[in-house]
Amino acid sequence: MERRDVLKLTAVAGAAGALTLDGVTFAHAAGPPGTGGNGTTETRKVTGSLPAGAPDFVHLPVEVPRGVREIAVSYTYDRPAVPPGVPGNACDIGVFDERGTGPDGFRGWSGGARTEFSVSAERATPGYLAGPVRPGTWHVVLGPYTVAPQGMRYEVTVTLRYGRPGTTPVPVHPPERARGRGRSWYRGDGHLHSVHSDGSRTPAEIAAAARAAGLDWIVSTEHNTTSAHGAWQGLWGDDLLILTGEEVTTRNGHVLALGTDPGTFVDWRHRARDGVFGRHARAIRRAGGLVVPAHPHAGCVGCSWKFGYAHADAVEVWNGPYTPDDEMAVATWDAMLVAAVREGGRWLPAMGNSDAHREPQQVGLPQTVVLADDLSRAAVLDGIRAGRSWIAESSAIGLTLTAAGSDGSHAGLGERLRTGRDREVTVRLKVTGTPPGCTASFVTDQGTLVSVPLPADGRVEWRTTPARSAYVRAEIRHPAAPGAPLPGRMAALTNPVFLSPPQED
Repeated sequence: MERRDVLKLTAVAGAAGALTLDGVTFAHAAGPPGTGGNGTTETRKVTGSLPAGAPDFVHLPVEVPRGVREIAVSYTYDRPAVPPGVPGNACDIGVFDERGTGPDGFRGWSGGARTEFSVSAERATPGYLAGPVRPGTWHVVLGPYTVAPQGMRYEVTVTLRYGRPGTTPVPVHPPERARGRGRSWYRGDGHLHSVHSDGSRTPAEIAAAARAAGLDWIVSTEHNTTSAHGAWQGLWGDDLLILTGEEVTTRNGHVLALGTDPGTFVDWRHRARDGVFGRHARAIRRAGGLVVPAHPHAGCVGCSWKFGYAHADAVEVWNGPYTPDDEMAVATWDAMLVAAVREGGRWLPAMGNSDAHREPQQVGLPQTVVLADDLSRAAVLDGIRAGRSWIAESSAIGLTLTAAGSDGSHAGLGERLRTGRDREVTVRLKVTGTPPGCTASFVTDQGTLVSVPLPADGRVEWRTTPARSAYVRAEIRHPAAPGAPLPGRMAALTNPVFLSPPQED
């Protein structure tokens, strides 16, 4: 059966509203199939079109009768030619069950990575959650990410398969602690994608790549789904801590819900102008996670961060191989550091993650190296939140940055040196494992005050005072290309050491 959709506006928040289509019903809606109904299938198709400027989400209600074993959905949409520089059609998809379109009803999201999916009690397509297909109104959700000037024509096919439901496996989630080395520096990658969203690696392949990269911890951060949280059984170990999370992918930027409780749903269906981001950020923290805006200056549609940083716990300033986008993110972050010391406000630590999806993207390029009391979820997140961390392009690089006052005071990354404003402070940097030709720089609230070729022994010292430098951080860069407008790409980057008490900033 094919039919035109009937659109009803159900919620409006600017373009972030939702349209609800006329519902889909099936012949067995009055009751389960009779004798011999096992294996029976029914299929319905819905076709329609959306204009340019359509709401962000389109809900297709599906009336699911009793006796359904599996629901399967596929969809297509047209891709007309568009003028240069104008986005064409791109449409995401997901599904919510009979409990409604809120968090309780979430059953999966694949964005634009798949054209079909299925859900049953026994199993589900990666990106979706296995569980009973109970009777009631389900909602297939389309997300027209971008719509061409000509509009978007779509077709959605829904198939119900009847029969006895199977048993839903109980998900096994990673433990919150690995053996580790006690209080130590632990290397990790907090932004990774598998086949459970738009990546092509399996969880097993990611775990193997993490170990090969010398990592101690990783975070599973699929786009807008929690389906991977139970996909790591047998892949963790004494040497690898696996945390769960989500890359909350909105139309106004992406944010990592880092290290949340397994199964935590974080809604992505909002824009900055809706004024609800703070509520979602608080939900991430209640679930034990950190709020980390990802690749804030990325140029892809919907990737640039527009929610501000008032609700963030850290910021991802380096995403994958170092690019001009990352250079902009570092500059923005450094300006926020300056504002924090000027105004006596809260400062945001920096993170670096690979955002690796598939070969040849490298897991652990870059990686965040965090000082944690042990290799556990709580300790690693505490270290990131406190800024006791630095970023490296690989595990080959080692680094320490400390500050010592003439009165015997000491401080490390993320810490504050308690000494007088005019007392001399010695800043010491030691770097190992960098390729030849790298430059070491000390950056303060006054800008880059020292930039020297990295000596053979990797040691650089500099003397300053808190009156001159409210904080000091280090950058290790590769040589710049001749005539390049930007400095060389980053090899390592630290969070700051603060050189004066808050009341003296």
